[in-house]
Amino acid sequence: MAAAMAETPVAAGWLGSALTKRILSALVMLPLALAALWFGKWIFAGLVALAALLMLREWQRLPDGPESQAAPDTKALALGGAALVLAIALMRLDLRLASLIVLLFGALAYLWLQPARPRWAFGGMIYVGLPSLSLIWLRDQPEHGRLIVFWLLLVVWATDTGAYAFGRLIGGPKLIPAISPNKTWAGLLGGMLCAALAGYGVAQLEPRLPALSLGLFAALVAVVSQAGDFFESGAKRRFGVKDSGALIPGHGGALDRLDGVLFAAPFVAFGLLLWGGWGLS
Repeated sequence: MAAAMAETPVAAGWLGSALTKRILSALVMLPLALAALWFGKWIFAGLVALAALLMLREWQRLPDGPESQAAPDTKALALGGAALVLAIALMRLDLRLASLIVLLFGALAYLWLQPARPRWAFGGMIYVGLPSLSLIWLRDQPEHGRLIVFWLLLVVWATDTGAYAFGRLIGGPKLIPAISPNKTWAGLLGGMLCAALAGYGVAQLEPRLPALSLGLFAALVAVVSQAGDFFESGAKRRFGVKDSGALIPGHGGALDRLDGVLFAAPFVAFGLLLWGGWGLS
């Protein structure tokens, strides 16, 4: 998602190594994510917990800069990771208040163990933890949780793909060059269009869903997803880091790949609460 909207029109070699790596990585990751989503329950919770731990580690290392060989603060990381896993498990058990309390106290403890970076530490736990809990809550919605999370993930992926493609093909004025110089207005609008089409298409799978409304909502989710992209880009730019990690070829780290989901998941969860379950029962 980072670097999703490119700076200039498409040139020879667009289908080069970078895009090829992105496609191959997606072909590996998508079946894994969709399988966990399909089976749900503890399998999905386990995948979310694993992703949360990877993202927390990357977030902790970002301030060290791209050339740092410093070892991570294992004590803080272990405590923060344990709090994340416990909060996710409690949400899976439908103990929502307890889950949020564990996340909050885990964030405070994580802050206490990293006094040199208190706001960064506390914010990182909330930044990673709240979306993780949102995903578990959404997936555990009775009867239609699988469809809701599938809708969310497909909308975010469509945003990423559409933004990348339209940004490369059209180019044009930059969106916020001070934060991310490669992103364009064409990319944003292309991402919104693709997200709307994806959201509308997935909604067709359930006759009771208001497909047109969900298509329009998907375009709004696309903007929120890209805000997540900008947030992570700004954090990396602050410390002179190109990628949050090297876990995923063509994408960088877990944060690079999931930055849009981190903003979109709580937004969709809040929208589901306001919308009364999208009309499903």
